[in-house]
Amino acid sequence: MTTALAAMILISLAAGPISTFVNLRGLEFMSDGLIHAAFPGIVVGYVVGGTEGLYPGAVATTVLAAVLLTLMTRRKVTSDAATATVLTSAFGIGVIVVSRESDYAGQVQELLFGRLFTVQPSELLPLGATLAVALALVGITWRRQVFRAFDAAGATAAGGRALLTDLSLTVAIALVVVAASNTVGNLLVLAILILPGAAGRLISRRIEGIVLAAITFTALAAWWGLWAAFSISLSVSSLLPGGATVVLAMTIGYLVLVGARILVDGWTRRRAVTP
Repeated sequence: MTTALAAMILISLAAGPISTFVNLRGLEFMSDGLIHAAFPGIVVGYVVGGTEGLYPGAVATTVLAAVLLTLMTRRKVTSDAATATVLTSAFGIGVIVVSRESDYAGQVQELLFGRLFTVQPSELLPLGATLAVALALVGITWRRQVFRAFDAAGATAAGGRALLTDLSLTVAIALVVVAASNTVGNLLVLAILILPGAAGRLISRRIEGIVLAAITFTALAAWWGLWAAFSISLSVSSLLPGGATVVLAMTIGYLVLVGARILVDGWTRRRAVTP
């Protein structure tokens, strides 16, 4: 439980700022494409290097997909078309490789559906290193990322190195995808990339406040989700998937924030029109 919580706190530190930019720039579909791009890397990595090849394989294919997506969109290919191309081709390659092998289905299943409760302390270092690189990419280009998120045309006209800015963000997203796939599972990573930033925007209107709220939201959801999974697993004598429970906690938390924001906005409007 301690290792699982430590892994999720590391993820929350990177997911907060990166999810904020995903939300501000509307990159949800592109993020989904990168998630699917990790799948062939997972299976090919296992074929080549066994369990030790899972992580490097996912990193290689996801970062490559991030670079290809960025370059394709710069060549007048629409973002949705580029994402759909990478998503379908990557997933197709993964399915072909899986269909040729049968002795590693359990390993692939863990990466697809998560293995948060079996993350080992020795895995925290590579996990933290991957997320640190993702944070560094966004931190170094922070001012340009903010400028481009709120005024893409203005950032390009001002000579803001749009290609470098986009590459830094997409590669950072790819690294978070790989890190989170190793814990909550490949199929649940999209929640890590979308919900924290969306929740942060419900809490604050300033970029720094959004990021801080997104980090706090993810860490608290991880804590509550792990506690719920642990408690329910003890009562029913059957282990619940920790990653899925954390994502469910994030979803419930986000819906609560949406409801609270609706109530606050309604109260504010009524107060404004009351003489």
